[in-house]
Amino acid sequence: MAAKTKPGSKPKKSGEIVIPEKLYFRIGEVAELCDLPTYVLRFWETEFPQLKPNKSSTGQRMYRRSDVENVVRIKNLLYDEGFTIAGARAHLKAEAKSAKEQNVLPFAPSKPPIEELKLLRRGLQEILGILSARPSRY
Repeated sequence: MAAKTKPGSKPKKSGEIVIPEKLYFRIGEVAELCDLPTYVLRFWETEFPQLKPNKSSTGQRMYRRSDVENVVRIKNLLYDEGFTIAGARAHLKAEAKSAKEQNVLPFAPSKPPIEELKLLRRGLQEILGILSARPSRY
């Protein structure tokens, strides 16, 4: 069931797609949202490892919001930016790698301040003292 557009209207650009606040979307809903035929979504699932919708007990594809966001991103790369499928796949992989590298504690201090460590140690020693003074139940 392909999404239909009104005669004379332009197809939605990827940036104009508003994703409703839902947990799961059926493939038909995603196709309609993104103005794509369902067979294109099924094909993209084979080409892009980022697209892995769950299947319900009846075999219906159930897309999460992150899956729909990936569909929108892929559509943007292919249709608006002119990437090939291989190019879009490589671009998404590079984006994921870059995001992963940025998540490696960019705000962590190289050395913890000495005074904070001393305060922490004192607090732990107090807790140990309290626990040691309590009679054991066993």
